[in-house]
Amino acid sequence: MADFIFGPYALSTDASTLRRDGAEVRLRPRAFHALRVLLSHVGSVVDYDTIIAEGWEGVHVSRHTVDVTLAEVRRRLGEYGRWIEHRGKYGYALQVPKSDELVRQGWHFWGQRTRAGCEHAIDCFARVTADCSSNFRAFEGLSASYLALAVFGMRCPVTMYPLFLEAHKRAVALSGLRPELRCDRAFGMHVFEHRPCEAEAEFLRTLAQRPALASTYVRLGLLYGATGRFDEALETLARGIRVDSLLPTLAAAEVLVHCWRRDFATAVDVGGRGVELHPHLQTVRVNYAQALQFAGRLDEALAQYRIASIVAPDVPWLRALEGACLAAMGRHDQAQATLVGLEALRRSEYVDAYYMAVFRASLRQPREAAAELERAHAENSAWLYALDVDPVFDAVRAETGVRQLRRRSRAS
Repeated sequence: MADFIFGPYALSTDASTLRRDGAEVRLRPRAFHALRVLLSHVGSVVDYDTIIAEGWEGVHVSRHTVDVTLAEVRRRLGEYGRWIEHRGKYGYALQVPKSDELVRQGWHFWGQRTRAGCEHAIDCFARVTADCSSNFRAFEGLSASYLALAVFGMRCPVTMYPLFLEAHKRAVALSGLRPELRCDRAFGMHVFEHRPCEAEAEFLRTLAQRPALASTYVRLGLLYGATGRFDEALETLARGIRVDSLLPTLAAAEVLVHCWRRDFATAVDVGGRGVELHPHLQTVRVNYAQALQFAGRLDEALAQYRIASIVAPDVPWLRALEGACLAAMGRHDQAQATLVGLEALRRSEYVDAYYMAVFRASLRQPREAAAELERAHAENSAWLYALDVDPVFDAVRAETGVRQLRRRSRAS
């Protein structure tokens, strides 16, 4: 349990640890205790005598020792080191900006991975940037939120991806190309710019900078899987699990890779465990549903699709997958009614055309599926990166329109 949370950091006095976004930041014991003193008096100036009494437990040290120790803390805090202010001969103060709470709220909303959550996050981050145009954490949050809306098919990527690039550029200009930002940029490069070789190189650079950044393993594993390098994909995801076994997107990615490999039984096993651990994350649940469907367990798949739609009611393409499952079950009237409803919804909401293509393929409408994939290409749907390996398109992959689209996607 963290005693103090500031920015991306959590300090626990019981465990004597400082973590940034879950990764431990190493501090010498005296540096740790000096930081704890400032956090105990956050927002106030703490004089040298108090720092020595509380941080050195009464052992007499010089002011120079305090200065050297807090200089070390500043370095270890990186770009947040400037929050520790030296007040001349008097002492030090840790000043956390008032906007920090709004930034924390933004990241909380982002973590919900729903459209409403991302849009609430954007509102929080935008309010911060309106007050302080130099707050790099807010721009990083904006870029991550726009990327999530595009990647998860919640808003049209043609609109969202340029907004991601602009916010990402501002964040990099303010804080440098940190590993988190490099990882996001590489993901966009792979998914929306169809440059897997360059994206792979950037992911590997990210891991060289920060091996503990678990999301990098997820994204690199998906890249390997989408390009047919299944063994490398699973090994990469296994490395990620060793770093953070509870990161939910690792489970979701592992299910996908096993599906792409046509190992549906293993995909079902992994998906079942993932849903037990992360029942409220629609990405894990919908991937589990797809694994069940590919394995022929259609009733169970339909139940999982419907739960996913309840968890994330503002993600309409989930209903396309539910409709595809209904079609596979022979419940054509219900599938057709779902299709009519989605087409009507399209007049006011974005519905990811990639999943509409999945729906059309399940209805045995190859020409319409190819047309939907063309539309997905025009909208720059995120999931086109998986077109070569997604089992749902096995029956239509040889269609002329689909073949041409695959060639264009690889060449773009």
